Amino acid sequence: MEAIGAPGAGLLVALENLFPPLPSEVILPLAGFTASQGNFSLAGAIFWTTLGSVVGAIALYWIGVALGRRRLRVIVDKMPLVDLEDLDRTEAWFERHGKATVFFGRMVPIFRSLISIPAGIERMSFPLFVVLSAAGSLIWNTIFVVAGYFLGENWHIAEQYAGVFSRIVVIAVLAFLIWWVVRRVRRNRRGRAAEH
Repeated sequence: MEAIGAPGAGLLVALENLFPPLPSEVILPLAGFTASQGNFSLAGAIFWTTLGSVVGAIALYWIGVALGRRRLRVIVDKMPLVDLEDLDRTEAWFERHGKATVFFGRMVPIFRSLISIPAGIERMSFPLFVVLSAAGSLIWNTIFVVAGYFLGENWHIAEQYAGVFSRIVVIAVLAFLIWWVVRRVRRNRRGRAAEH
């Protein structure tokens, strides 16, 4: 972190959006700790990491735009257990709650990166997307950079708490997916039994 400086930390955070195995929960507190050692300023660490978050989110937004609704519908239509009606409901939900989803999604592990793609697919206003992504990222990054700054050499404690939060999110998502798949398989079986 000393070698790459605050702009390098921002670059790592941008890459974390595209390659989630690079965890921001490690990068951000470490940037805060390095700032506390006087290698760069706290404000610089927050600015560069937030800029990196926004740049990464923008890249994924344009991937969503390139994918587009038509291609997405073709992909979804070929997927087992997923109906186009599911996609229609998801799109309607995103239309109603898209702004809050992008803003709060920037503060939730896993979804931090992924939320940019549906925003691009749905062609959310680009300036609005950038503002919401920047605001959500600023809050998330500030919490972890400041934690690393004040925890000093114990900066890794912030990463441990973030790791617990990440695991809770992963377990909740897996539980939901299992419930959804079981429900969908049962529905399809009942549909086939009714046809016979």
